[in-house]
Amino acid sequence: MDPSDTLRNKCAACYRQFNRKEHLVEHMKTSYHSVHEPMCGYCGKHCRSFESLREHLIGPLPKAECERVFRDRGCDICLNIFSSRNAVRVHRDTCQLSYGNNGLLHRFASLGIQDNLRTDSGKTRAVALACKMVGGGSDASLDLCAKVCIIDEYENILFRSYVKPHFPVTHYRYETTGIRPEYLRDAMPLRQVQRKIQEFLCNGEPIWKIRPRGGKARILVGHGLDHDLRCLELEYPAVKIRDTATYPPLMKTSKLSNSLKYLTRVYLGYDIQSGIQDTYADCVATMRLYRRMRSQPHRHENYPLATDPQNKNNFASWRQSELERMSPDELLAISRSDFYCWCLDSKDYA
Repeated sequence: MDPSDTLRNKCAACYRQFNRKEHLVEHMKTSYHSVHEPMCGYCGKHCRSFESLREHLIGPLPKAECERVFRDRGCDICLNIFSSRNAVRVHRDTCQLSYGNNGLLHRFASLGIQDNLRTDSGKTRAVALACKMVGGGSDASLDLCAKVCIIDEYENILFRSYVKPHFPVTHYRYETTGIRPEYLRDAMPLRQVQRKIQEFLCNGEPIWKIRPRGGKARILVGHGLDHDLRCLELEYPAVKIRDTATYPPLMKTSKLSNSLKYLTRVYLGYDIQSGIQDTYADCVATMRLYRRMRSQPHRHENYPLATDPQNKNNFASWRQSELERMSPDELLAISRSDFYCWCLDSKDYA
């Protein structure tokens, strides 16, 4: 085979090579490569997740030249590559975060209950929510929400309360929750907590009118939010949910979720959830992850999603002959993402 044919059939994103152009076209139809994928700062390779990018740079079988450059002037938290070692040192002062003294002050300041959540609380467009569960049922395997915390983008507590579940508690899981029976005796009933949170998130907008972009409804950030919302018996539109457990760039290469403890250590640079776990610390971690992902400097596209109507014919079967005449770079230029990149939220803040 002519080497030029192999180069002609090489994916411009992940660098996979194909024997025939039609195979490359088929690959592009199903891979959904886009500017929103994590990329190697040296060779430009697109990776499906940051974990995949980490393996490319410093994994068991890294790309040799990329590994050399990354170890010399790369940041092992955000995985960016800089122009010099000095630039990396300066960058790490802002990239590596810590819960630190500020977090301790928040914890001591918020030992009391802060349950006066109003629709006009805070001016933030995004809020983070975290819950702690106690056990119910004969074997204590039923998760019952017993504590909830909501913070704004600036890590201020908007709502923090113990919750009285509908069902009897059979195990308080004190080792991780720190919750004792007396804390729930006069706690706010679940139904009242649910109503307060629902009204706050919708922010005066009927839930059936909430749109993906714009509007008054708030973006809800968290980790494993499907579980938290189910335990709160609360419904909220998926288009307004930003879940660090299911966001593709933050997932494992096996497409399974990473724990919040792991994500915080690897992508923020500090540890949480040691011993008794704090809902405030979980909220802060998810909000920081969200803001870091939202600030990714991706190239602007008018219609960034593969599901946008304007992109439905990009790889249509009737265009097969035309697509096979395109170069790999041209194929990549019309390829779009199959997930909503959080950098798109920043457009609403502009």
